[in-house]
Amino acid sequence: MRDARIDLSRVERCLNDLQREFPRINDTLASRRDGLNDEVVANLLLGYAYVNRLLEQRVDPFRPGQHAHLLELNTIVLCGAEPSERRRFHRHIEATEAHFYETPGGGIREIMEWWGRHHGEDCWSRAAGVYIHGLSEPQLFIEGNHRTGSLIMSYILVRDGKPPFVVKPDNAKGYFDPSSLIRTTRKHTLMALWQLPKMKKTFAAYLRDHVDKRALAKAPAEA
Repeated sequence: MRDARIDLSRVERCLNDLQREFPRINDTLASRRDGLNDEVVANLLLGYAYVNRLLEQRVDPFRPGQHAHLLELNTIVLCGAEPSERRRFHRHIEATEAHFYETPGGGIREIMEWWGRHHGEDCWSRAAGVYIHGLSEPQLFIEGNHRTGSLIMSYILVRDGKPPFVVKPDNAKGYFDPSSLIRTTRKHTLMALWQLPKMKKTFAAYLRDHVDKRALAKAPAEA
């Protein structure tokens, strides 16, 4: 289904379920995570809405000159959309932008080099690969790589007519535990040359089995 969009009401229900169940889920994780408060949930929902806008406007954040949309997703998940919050965290936003564009061996340049080499792969593999290369060291963003990565994966999948990825109680452990391993893996090492392709294959299969089909909606017809 082309010209699909994310059903934000379904995403909100999933995130609320995850928030309610998170203390129990956290006890089962290999590496415990920070709590899921109302602000985190609200900002994630704003992030999915921004993904929808990119899809509706046919913006490709992987094209030269459009990478700032990926930065905006990260700013949304960390700071929301309120100008006052963005002013309060302006130093962090500026530092993240510098990190995003200038980090040696990482940042958007490394992601785009990977994207160019793997552009012919299916959307599951591309979504998994971008997530893994953004989360492994050096990371794409200073903070919020898990949350922003889930939004970027959803963009890649929905653009190809597939359902978005939304973390919810029944898929949370299968998402958080591999992510903890990925973020401790350093790119451009001999070990990573062996580990990362295996991680991508495994994570792509996980995505295929755990996207939320009910969170995919057909775009409204044009008048």
